[in-house]
Amino acid sequence: MNFEEMSGLKQWGVLVGAAALISAALFFTVFKSQREANAVAQQNLDANLRENAELESYRPKLAEIERQLASLKQQLEIERRIVPDEKEVDNFMRMMDSEASKAGIELRRYTAMPYAAKEYYTEVPFEMELDGPYFSMLNFFDRVGKLERIVNVSGLLVSTVKKPTDAKTKHTYQYAAGESVVATCTATTFFSHDLDPGNSKTAQPAAAKR
Repeated sequence: MNFEEMSGLKQWGVLVGAAALISAALFFTVFKSQREANAVAQQNLDANLRENAELESYRPKLAEIERQLASLKQQLEIERRIVPDEKEVDNFMRMMDSEASKAGIELRRYTAMPYAAKEYYTEVPFEMELDGPYFSMLNFFDRVGKLERIVNVSGLLVSTVKKPTDAKTKHTYQYAAGESVVATCTATTFFSHDLDPGNSKTAQPAAAKR
């Protein structure tokens, strides 16, 4: 029987049934999936709101955290000047030359000695020969002791310019008239990381200064 041949009541029943089937199909496909997507979106929104609320509690502490970070950065810069994290030793030599010049003595020779790698730092020792007036020599070691960078002086031997070998010097120089003493010592500087034996500038002895 065709739809047109049905009575008005039957036609109405067919239309209602078809509408119910279509509604059911839409509910279990489009509407249900959309509702599930909305539920997931709501869950994500609730999670973000909770996270924002937790982060908001740290806002009053942000300024204090920034002050602490600035203080730590300043401390790190100071520590880097005291114990540099560079492998090269040129700056150390220039620094010692500068202090010797200011004190009025001659720094004749550097000879690099084997470095010692520790857990957190590396010791880099240099054997040095110096000469000059007695009080200028005292001034030099006093200046080195007050440097911002850590430099340890050990094995100090002092003698007169007439008997430089008593200080175990390896060379004899043309001493100036006002010079009275010669000295040898080991000056040790430090680096805050391990040096590479293959690339280290301290692996080979430095040329003598004359």
